[in-house]
Amino acid sequence: MNRFIVILLGALVFPLPVATPAAPAWTEGVHYERLAPEQHTNVPAGKIEVLEVFSYGCIACNRFQPVLEQLKKSLPPNAQMAFLPASFNPGEDWPMFQRSYFAAKALGIAERAHQAMYDAIWKTGELAISDPVTHKLKNPQPSLEDAARFYASAAGVKPEAFLAAAKSFSVDLKMKVADEQITAMKVDSTPSIVVNGKYRLRMESLQNSKEVIGLVNYLVARESTP
Repeated sequence: MNRFIVILLGALVFPLPVATPAAPAWTEGVHYERLAPEQHTNVPAGKIEVLEVFSYGCIACNRFQPVLEQLKKSLPPNAQMAFLPASFNPGEDWPMFQRSYFAAKALGIAERAHQAMYDAIWKTGELAISDPVTHKLKNPQPSLEDAARFYASAAGVKPEAFLAAAKSFSVDLKMKVADEQITAMKVDSTPSIVVNGKYRLRMESLQNSKEVIGLVNYLVARESTP
């Protein structure tokens, strides 16, 4: 995913020329994969899900946020963004961040605190997973109690309420289901985009943010056709 992010950052820095080339011909097996079996979605009936598999502890996901905002604005009314936190990198505290996301979602504060959580890890250092000078991973890593204090500050939720939600059976179950779905979708890197439980973008094949947005909207339009 490093190659994609480097190219993507270049695209964000240097504006596209006025005369843009024709849209690429998107090819299954090259630019995206069809999932088998198809996965369930978590959006209302009649909506097409655009799912980001992510982790707050993933620096590439943090750098992807400006593209994601552009993508959200480009989607038609029948498409809706959704988010699925991954846990497959325990060395960088991903399971804790996954649990925190599901707890925040249960408390109704996940969307409100989404960018603030990224900022706490990658900007202010409140929940940093690595030392800003040496770039070595911190030991110990941020704890669930640290996350509780963050959400108290960012969203006004009492730490004990957050911890109760985070340690609940329902969050345990959501984490198990998320891990199983991510495995079924064959997602092994983040950020990763899956459209309507059917199509997983091959991010390494895309050259810039315009191609990411173009391909997602192509697949949404494909799913919108009766």
